[in-house]
Amino acid sequence: MQHLGTINIQTERLLLRRFEKKDIKPCFNNWTNDEKVTEFLTWKKHGSLEVTTQVISSWIDSYKNKDFYQWAIVLKDGNDEPIGSISVVEKDENLNMVTIGYCIGSNWWHRGITTEAFLGIIPFLFNNIKVNRIQSYHDINNPNSGKVMLKCGLKYEGRLRQSHINNRGIVDVDMYSILADDYYSKK
Repeated sequence: MQHLGTINIQTERLLLRRFEKKDIKPCFNNWTNDEKVTEFLTWKKHGSLEVTTQVISSWIDSYKNKDFYQWAIVLKDGNDEPIGSISVVEKDENLNMVTIGYCIGSNWWHRGITTEAFLGIIPFLFNNIKVNRIQSYHDINNPNSGKVMLKCGLKYEGRLRQSHINNRGIVDVDMYSILADDYYSKK
């Protein structure tokens, strides 16, 4: 892979950008302190602003690494406050493979925002970073996340039984992926 780090990406309605210190309080208010958001995630809701401060500060520090990809999801017609995040949560250099994770405040669910953000990073990952495989998975009890993956062109690959742990405990997940061949054959 040819790492470039987290760069700004614009879509029709969104700006995907690096997190900044000014984002800490809006992140806490918009999603990191929301139990509905974290129900199917591996991290618990942030019970205090200090937790969000530590997390965002660590992300800001990690931007110095060219292989770190963590975008704030910001509405262009909003007030420049992040309403969620999308990131490369795992990568395998030998396979040129990345795993994408995302979350968005429950006030913005069911508006196509997560799909638009995911669709925004796919061309960057294939064209610029030269990944061969983009994958993502979700707890089977969170089917709306799978709908995002399908809308983004990822193909359902199967169910991995009791293969992950999240705030609900040990769970089954459904796996999806899109390969560079899939992506370029549709262009």
